[in-house]
Amino acid sequence: MKPVRAGWALGMAVVVLVLVTVPAVAAQKPQPGFFEALGSAFEGIGTDFQRLTRGTTSREVDYPSKYRKGTIVIRTRERTLHLVTARGRAIRYTVGVGRLGYTWKGVSYISRKAKWPAWTPPPEMRRRIPSLPRRVKGGPDSPLGARALYLGSTLYRIHGTPWSFSVGAADSSGCIRMLNEDVIDLYNRTRIGAKVYVYQ
Repeated sequence: MKPVRAGWALGMAVVVLVLVTVPAVAAQKPQPGFFEALGSAFEGIGTDFQRLTRGTTSREVDYPSKYRKGTIVIRTRERTLHLVTARGRAIRYTVGVGRLGYTWKGVSYISRKAKWPAWTPPPEMRRRIPSLPRRVKGGPDSPLGARALYLGSTLYRIHGTPWSFSVGAADSSGCIRMLNEDVIDLYNRTRIGAKVYVYQ
């Protein structure tokens, strides 16, 4: 019985070691408003989180539609963004969307494009989450990620994120989140004035 007891003890020690060394962030389940509330809390370790965003969800697909080349079509329920590239073809990306109560639909256009944009939470968001910083400078720690495409005169944007695990989720305040590599690709392919259709 001694070898069995020794093996059991060794196994339990490994389990305890794994549990102790797992990062707290990985163990936590993001709650509504989690990403907005973080603000610049990860300043200084943003580079570590940036490593998570390597890779892409982009895929060229058949896409029969009435839309012109260069049009962006977002479907929030499917959490997809299609960029029409030719008749019957598009590039599809996985995106993060607004949480319950913050989804929207309509037609807009790309009014501005920015590289490594700074983030200034709007007053409405600061009232909801008083702990937010007034401004986060552009860079790896900015919640807007590597690129941002601004939609008309609204507060909504299609933007990157330093937290890749939010892509594919519904946790934003209405903005569309993409992996940094994906949003850079979209940025390079999209012109100012391009139409954006958002469906639920």
